[in-house]
Amino acid sequence: MLVSVSIPSDDPGQQPRRRGDRQRKAILGAVRELLQEAPFDDLSVSTISDRAGVARSGFYFYFDSKYAVLAQILEEAQQELEELTHHFAPRERDELPAEFARRMVQSAAVMFANNDPVMSACMAARATDAEIRRIQDDQIGAIVDKIVKIVEDERAAGTARPISDDVPMLIRTLGATTVMALSGESAFVGSAAGSDRVVAVLEKLWLSSLWGGTGV
Repeated sequence: MLVSVSIPSDDPGQQPRRRGDRQRKAILGAVRELLQEAPFDDLSVSTISDRAGVARSGFYFYFDSKYAVLAQILEEAQQELEELTHHFAPRERDELPAEFARRMVQSAAVMFANNDPVMSACMAARATDAEIRRIQDDQIGAIVDKIVKIVEDERAAGTARPISDDVPMLIRTLGATTVMALSGESAFVGSAAGSDRVVAVLEKLWLSSLWGGTGV
């Protein structure tokens, strides 16, 4: 009689995939670490590979450039934001506007904190690096579209009162302000503003801009 035998989890045949997973994660981790020490422009594939303990050929097996690594990190950050906001769920019937604003802003604050200094490095580089600007703009645009849909649906239902009829531009302006403030840009937050102060003001800004400042 033939007996089927299951392959144990530590079977050598599984090692290449697991080793690949480790190398890929090591590359992502290396970029995160290096951005604590130097701007993105100073990073090279060799520097990243050395920090990750991966050969250059190994790097190019998973990523075609350092920008591809950064794009993956930002995509994972966006996925984290999706989860924190419950996938940008519309405001529930019993969720006050103030609670909705708090959910969105605090979720963004947590995501920024968990992914710094990557987020700050991107904001610092976007003025001079067109590729970083493109990656960020594509991801921010996708988020803006989701929030615009929520606000326009509420406005149609008479439950939101945005300060401008141009909802897409309003949300984009609020979003850009939020990104700059949470990234610590001194022009927005000064030199010594704590994160709690920043979040509190952003919550009020979103609430006032979309619901006239009312919490009900």
